[in-house]
Amino acid sequence: MSPDDIARLPYRRNVGVMLANPAGLVFVGQRIDNDQAAWQMPQGGIDKGEDPKDAALRELEEEIGVPPSLVTVEAETSGWVTYDLPHDIVPRIWKGRFRGQEQKWFLLRFHGADADINLETEHPEFSAWRWLSPEELVANIVPFKRAVYEQVLAEFGSHL
Repeated sequence: MSPDDIARLPYRRNVGVMLANPAGLVFVGQRIDNDQAAWQMPQGGIDKGEDPKDAALRELEEEIGVPPSLVTVEAETSGWVTYDLPHDIVPRIWKGRFRGQEQKWFLLRFHGADADINLETEHPEFSAWRWLSPEELVANIVPFKRAVYEQVLAEFGSHL
């Protein structure tokens, strides 16, 4: 795919979840499909007709086993946040139909225990997880998503 072909592709609608524990640390998971450091917060697609907040709660449970009963929704981004995939990745992800993602992010406060986090879900996405301070977050994220995380931190920082 040429850069012009990629530029004409739409963004995939998606939600992202910043899961914060009571101490203000943020959950990140190591992507199971990447052998290099590829930490990220939970995220996933929005089903047709699904409300973004409902999608965020569903994705959290699907990806890390945390049910809605263990979180409180504290904030959401004021708008949609976009990012472009690196050009070499576009043809391999989502069958080359999207240039990147357009995301609505939610800050969820975790009221459970670490033992409530379960990466062994029906379709595992993460091989490991940890809590990071907001100050450490951006430096540990794959480079092409760092601007998104900076924007999300700017909106949610006062809640952490």
